Amino acid sequence: MTDILILGANGQVGWELQRALAPLGRLIICDRQRGDLEDLNGLRALVNSARPAIIVNAAAYTAVDKAEADVDRARRVNAEAVGLLARLAADLDAWLVHYSTDYVFDGSGDRPFTEDAPCGPLNAYGHTKLEGEQAIRRSGCRHLIFRTSWVYTARGANFARTMLRLAADRDELRVVADQVGAPTSAELIADVTAQALGQLRLRADSASLAGTYHLSASGETSWHGYARFVIEQAARMGWPLRTLPERVLPISTDEYPLPAPRPRNSRLDTRKLQAAFGLTLPAWEFHVQRMLIELTGERHA
Repeated sequence: MTDILILGANGQVGWELQRALAPLGRLIICDRQRGDLEDLNGLRALVNSARPAIIVNAAAYTAVDKAEADVDRARRVNAEAVGLLARLAADLDAWLVHYSTDYVFDGSGDRPFTEDAPCGPLNAYGHTKLEGEQAIRRSGCRHLIFRTSWVYTARGANFARTMLRLAADRDELRVVADQVGAPTSAELIADVTAQALGQLRLRADSASLAGTYHLSASGETSWHGYARFVIEQAARMGWPLRTLPERVLPISTDEYPLPAPRPRNSRLDTRKLQAAFGLTLPAWEFHVQRMLIELTGERHA
C-alpha cells in the first residue's frame, strides 16, 4: 500500500486532503505538533522514519501582513523546511506535492499568468514562497507544485464568513474592487490533487508530469464582486442581513492600506493543468455556493 505523508493536516487544504487522498493509500496525518516545519531536525526524523512514497506539504506560514516583520520565521517554514522536504524526497525517490501562491507574481497587467511568466513578489510572504519553489526545483526530486489563489473553506475563518458577519450588523460594506482573481476552495484543490496523484500511479509517463501548475477555479472576480455575490446568495437563502447587495460598495486598494502590498492581478492561467491531467475546472461561483449552503445548514442546525 502507498504511504502518503500529509503535513499541515489541520489547515484548510490539509483538512480536505485527508478526505480526498484516503482512497489512494495509507495516510500518515501530521498536524503542527507532529510535523512542525520550524523544527527541521524533527522534520527530517519524521520523514526518514515514515519513508513515504508521497509527501504532501499543505503546511505554510500564511500570515501575509505579519510576515513583513517576521521574515526569518516565514522563510524557515516556506523555504528552508520546503527545501529539506525536497531533498528528503529526492533521497527516498518519493513524490513531493507542494502548494504555492499567486503572490510569487507582481500582479501587473490584466492577463492570467502562465507558469513560466516572470516572477516578482511584492511582499515577504511571496518572496519566501518563491524561495520554496526554487529549492524544490534545485533538489531534483519528482514534484508537483500547485500555485493557487484566494483559498477558502467552510471550516474556520474565511472572507465569506467575515462578509456575512459584517453584513448582519452594518448597513453597507466597502470592499476592494481593483484586485482580481478567482476564489478557490480547498475542496477543489484537494480533489485536483487526488486526481493528479491517481494519474501518476497509472501512467507510464508519470515522470513527464512533474513540474509547476496553476490551480484555481475558472473565471475571475474582484474582492468586491466576491463579497456582493456572497451577500446576494445568502439573502436568497434567508440570512438576516442588514446590508443589501447594492450597498456593497467598491473601493480601491489605496483606500484600504495593509502592511504587505497585494498584487492587483491574481489571475492564473490553468490551461497547462487541465491539459496535462484531462480536467475541467469549475467556475469559482460553484464552490462558493456549496460553501454557503453548508454554512446555512450550520446556522439552522
